[in-house]
Amino acid sequence: MSACEVRSQLAQSPGLPRSAEGDPVFPEPWTAEAFAMTVHLHEKGVFSWSEWAEALSAEVHKPGRAEDGSDYFDCWVEALSGLLVIKGVTDADAIFGLQKSWQRAAEATPHGAPIALANDPLSRPI
Repeated sequence: MSACEVRSQLAQSPGLPRSAEGDPVFPEPWTAEAFAMTVHLHEKGVFSWSEWAEALSAEVHKPGRAEDGSDYFDCWVEALSGLLVIKGVTDADAIFGLQKSWQRAAEATPHGAPIALANDPLSRPI
């Protein structure tokens, strides 16, 4: 079994929606990626699970959040971004810059094609 096939104990958390095969399911691909990044960063020791839970809870309970939980993964990304800034992994300007770059890439991508950061018309080739 490769490292990619090893299931994290966190992926076995009770309450996660599951497919017929028992795998976690998410409403959009990006939400699965946000979950996977969070689990990976936790497992690498960037933050403790209690730090993560506190950050996510703070986001979910901010005034103006959707009462039906429909913005849950938006809260998730905000919490993860905040922790990465607090832990000194990155800064808010870098996160905002990437957000804008992904938005430009999405707007420049033909309908039905995969969105790639390279599609950002302002990106510089490496």
